Amino acid sequence: MEPCSPHTIILNEGEPEQKRAEILAYFHATFEIDERIYDTLADDGSFYLRADRLRHPLIFYFGHTATFYINKLTIAHVIEKRINPRFESMFAVGVDEMSWDDLNEAHYDWPTCDEVREYRYQVRVLIDRLIRELPLTLPIGWESPLWGIMMGIEHQRIHLETSSVLIRQLPLERVRQLPQWPICTEQGEPPVNRLVKVTGGAVNLGKGREHPLYGWDNEYGKYRADVAAFSAAEYLTSNREFLEFVVAGGYAEQQWWSEEGWQWRCFKEAGYPLFWITGNDGWKLRTMASEIPMPWNWPVEVNCLEAKAFCNWKAARCGTPIRLPSEDEWSRLRDISGLSDQPGWDTAPGNINLEYWSSSCPVDRFRTGDFCDVIGNVWQWTETPIYPFHGFAVHPWYDDFSTPTFDTRHNLIKGGSWISTGNEATRDARYAFRRHFYQHAGFRYIESSAPVPIHDDQYESDALTSQYCDAHYGPERFGVANFPATCAAIAHGYLDANGTGHALDLGCALGRASFELARKGFEKVTGVDFSTRFFRLAARMQEEGYLRYTLPEEGDIVSYHEVGLDKLELAEIRNRVEFYQGDACNLPEKFRGYDLVLAANLIDRLYSPRSFLTTIHTRMNRGAVLILTSPYTWLEDFTKKEEWLGGYRDAGEPVWSLEGLKETLKPHFQMIGEPRDVPFVIRETGRKFQHTIAQLTAWRLTD
Repeated sequence: MEPCSPHTIILNEGEPEQKRAEILAYFHATFEIDERIYDTLADDGSFYLRADRLRHPLIFYFGHTATFYINKLTIAHVIEKRINPRFESMFAVGVDEMSWDDLNEAHYDWPTCDEVREYRYQVRVLIDRLIRELPLTLPIGWESPLWGIMMGIEHQRIHLETSSVLIRQLPLERVRQLPQWPICTEQGEPPVNRLVKVTGGAVNLGKGREHPLYGWDNEYGKYRADVAAFSAAEYLTSNREFLEFVVAGGYAEQQWWSEEGWQWRCFKEAGYPLFWITGNDGWKLRTMASEIPMPWNWPVEVNCLEAKAFCNWKAARCGTPIRLPSEDEWSRLRDISGLSDQPGWDTAPGNINLEYWSSSCPVDRFRTGDFCDVIGNVWQWTETPIYPFHGFAVHPWYDDFSTPTFDTRHNLIKGGSWISTGNEATRDARYAFRRHFYQHAGFRYIESSAPVPIHDDQYESDALTSQYCDAHYGPERFGVANFPATCAAIAHGYLDANGTGHALDLGCALGRASFELARKGFEKVTGVDFSTRFFRLAARMQEEGYLRYTLPEEGDIVSYHEVGLDKLELAEIRNRVEFYQGDACNLPEKFRGYDLVLAANLIDRLYSPRSFLTTIHTRMNRGAVLILTSPYTWLEDFTKKEEWLGGYRDAGEPVWSLEGLKETLKPHFQMIGEPRDVPFVIRETGRKFQHTIAQLTAWRLTD
């Protein structure tokens, strides 16, 4: 099979116009292969089936990869006008497979396939034009508009793999085998697996911002480990080798499974791997679009829970410490193999990058030194839950790529599969999934008595989120009352006794005002924030009742803090509060019918505050109240100057933000009373604090 595209792009050298041509070719190759994966569906109706109840139907992913470009380039201020705000809201946020027993059957009013195809075409034309016209200087770094384009391209390549897994789970009659997606025909019995020594040594992971290739945020930073010697299986675990575990009753014996794994196995009533099919004519394997006689010499594909159960069973059988490798150990094995890294390949040194087949292949087909399938064929599960390297920082255009996975519940997969392309096929790639999740993933076991390091830091240490933890739930500073609680109390004061039905806390950050509004008597409070980091912590506080965080005291010295709803007498009302991630300038349709909308310190951080202010009335009940607070710290980093409500001069005269608010809200709102000042304090270190005064205004909907 021909490679599906050029390799991922080197971004720090070459001639600018040649680099522009490379990115343009890479973009179109990516968009084209993303379209072709859906050709395997039998008809448009297949787009709307839920292949996996923990994921959206494929129509979501068909739209998602296109809307991602628009949403990220809007955040980056590369484009000013959306193509289809409804699509760009509906297709914005996927399903995080929070739990294997999540039975949420949320209804979505999905558009037709033809509507999405037309939308995708419009996006493709726009991105083509941007690549041709945007200024391009080398190196292309995090702040470059072309980095945003690369972000969209590499994101699209991730979903090429995700969609292929979902297609593989559709009923066979809803897919079709096409010649451009060929299956490997090499089948037979595998060689006997054996353990081969791997010498110990240092492993250095992480990369700097000067790295020549595009990377996701979790790849950056520094990490070093000294890995003890271990022995690793020469081959990935084959279907035949895993059959021994199945025949031995491994799925029926709790002793081999972790508590999490056994709960999953019982819920799923699993007796063998998901893609195995049993019948009167023996075992078969489901590939992406076909059923074939079981290729016993191909790698087995399982989730992490199954892989760990097999290792426990084999350890007991052999009397040796068999387990999955850690990320460090897998990296050590890769390093000693001497493999070059993509994009330096002339030909892929494994079943990867779609250069051979659209399926797995025999476990002894690609050898590098003492081991086969060091990379490619199937992803390899590790024992390591993903964690940030020292120096980790989120990219401001995609702050939820990694941070939701830093919870010790997402284990790293390494090495790539037959459909891993672009960034996924590089040494530095770090992708992680929940342990019950299915990807094109299998495993290689190792023998080692060394403990597995688990980087389990339960204390939030990101500087901004720690500051907000403290500002929302920490002690008062310098006699200044808690700002979110004060805003909630003032907001409630503007409502009559019958006006406490449903409140919307927009830009809720970590959710303190949402809880305080529920305390004040609101039957339901919805908190929405654009930042996934903030949303996740607010949701954790709602679900678990406490947060832990560190604060810098002096230099490298930090203090550790824990705050909880119980101490604030908010625990009993938390079931009336719910949190969502969302864009205040482009809210999904379900957010409406509010008696109060609180937007605290939000408007001067929106990319389009006028759009927000001129549409928020459509989300509110007649007579409802809008509360706005802001210190009016307008910055072009967040809001283009032409969108500022004030803070500039017009014909030489100053334009104040309050006057801009009055003018913008006049068609639908009447101001209640006079503005009032509300101070707040943000702690930076033990001896440095920000003291800010926000102006609060209240507005009643008159429509």
